[in-house]
Amino acid sequence: MLRDITLGQYYQADSVIHRLDPRVKLAATVLFIVSLFIVDNFIGYIIAAVFLACMVKISDVPFRYMVKGMKSIVFLLVIAVIFNLFLTPGEAVLSFWKLTITKEGIRIAVMMAIRLVFLIIGSSLMTLTTTPNNLTDGMEKMMSPLKIFHVPVHEVAMMMSIALRFIPILLEETDKIMKAQIARGADFESGNLIKKAKAMVPLLVPLFISAFRRANDLAMAMEARCYRGGEHRTKMKPLVYHRRDRIGYVVIFAYLAACVYFGRILNLSFLNI
Repeated sequence: MLRDITLGQYYQADSVIHRLDPRVKLAATVLFIVSLFIVDNFIGYIIAAVFLACMVKISDVPFRYMVKGMKSIVFLLVIAVIFNLFLTPGEAVLSFWKLTITKEGIRIAVMMAIRLVFLIIGSSLMTLTTTPNNLTDGMEKMMSPLKIFHVPVHEVAMMMSIALRFIPILLEETDKIMKAQIARGADFESGNLIKKAKAMVPLLVPLFISAFRRANDLAMAMEARCYRGGEHRTKMKPLVYHRRDRIGYVVIFAYLAACVYFGRILNLSFLNI
């Protein structure tokens, strides 16, 4: 299960998506997530699905990587669907005991599930096609206007990049600790929810110790190399927009306009089910 989390990992390939400027991919990811909360009917989600499928195809990232990333949110997905099904007031469709499933609840639950699935796939696509260094440079460039408000842009971008980079490292460390605990007789599967939570304590303690040790080693390594912030630092590969990047901006804004028009403005009453 832990190895199924794709967020923060990088998949080596030579696709058009991989060669795009990281600023384009960051902006596209943000606008894609925004579009998922803008649309209010299923035609908008169909547009989002077609757009996302095209991006996955162009990226040359195997679809199984995207499916693997979905396994980590199954529990969250089920909880969100159940809560929306039974706690949304409206026209009753099915009732049993004290629980009622409404037509509005079904619609919201389906939309919530689609949003979560698309959100995870879209975010994973960005990290799978962007190296941590490029991601840091792109964040720093996009947040550079905040420097006038004395925001430590370089430090913020570096922290976000390190956090993403540490996700697969900590998952690998967790997997090793879990296997070592199982070899010593630990049981993480049987029992009720409380017993499973108690069984996680021997796993969390060494994991936190390992995480703090790695963070301390990284800080000491940066300090030993006299690392400082982004002031007056040059880049070996400075970010420069190319023709493909401008086309990328046109495509993402055209997609957002289509979502706003067909998914929000245009009144397609027969699709609002």
